[in-house]
Amino acid sequence: IIGDPIAGIGVEMMRQAGLEVDVKTGLAPDELERTVGGYDVIIIRSATKVREPIIKAAKNLKLIVRAGVGLDNIDVEYARSKGIEVMNTPAASTNAVAELTVGYLLALARRLPQTTASMRAGKWEKKKFRASEIAGKTLGLVGYGRIGWLVAKKALALGMEIIAYDPYVADPRGLEMEFVSLEELLKRADYISMHLPLTNETRDLIGGPQFELMKDGVRIINCARGGTIDE
Repeated sequence: IIGDPIAGIGVEMMRQAGLEVDVKTGLAPDELERTVGGYDVIIIRSATKVREPIIKAAKNLKLIVRAGVGLDNIDVEYARSKGIEVMNTPAASTNAVAELTVGYLLALARRLPQTTASMRAGKWEKKKFRASEIAGKTLGLVGYGRIGWLVAKKALALGMEIIAYDPYVADPRGLEMEFVSLEELLKRADYISMHLPLTNETRDLIGGPQFELMKDGVRIINCARGGTIDE
């Protein structure tokens, strides 16, 4: 069963491989709980949550696939305790998210949302919206996995200096950058970009005390999970 929309070619490839595939998107949790009983595999994206009640109801379930990166919408530990494998597709959106991050970075630096709104209102407020260049600025990456690394690569090409905090990574993978503590990153960065999963360890990683360490006027980009920042 496919619980969230995916590309039609993906559905067709599974059927050509001999799988019986039912596409049932937009089901409420109670509807999915009533429906999932006879299926061996469930494929979801971000919208559908596969929590304990659904897993309990899925008597034949052997595999949960998250078509994407984060697994915070799945009760992973409970599923695995029942012998159900949980998989994701970590490389699928790497470049798309990295490009989006750079797009937000440039939009913040050049104040594109504000200037666009001003222009649409028929105004010409060039002096009001003073922008800045990103070349020579310091980008702090919180998380240096696939996406964080690719953002660093793209930002280096734009002339930025890169620092990163990741307690699980120590290899710059060929890039000229520096690993630092979270505290040092928050103090030094002109731009901060979040690239880490939402776990008990990372929930509200950035909150009041961390904001106090930052420079005035720092820009924060979060293309990861909203829960990593105490908004």
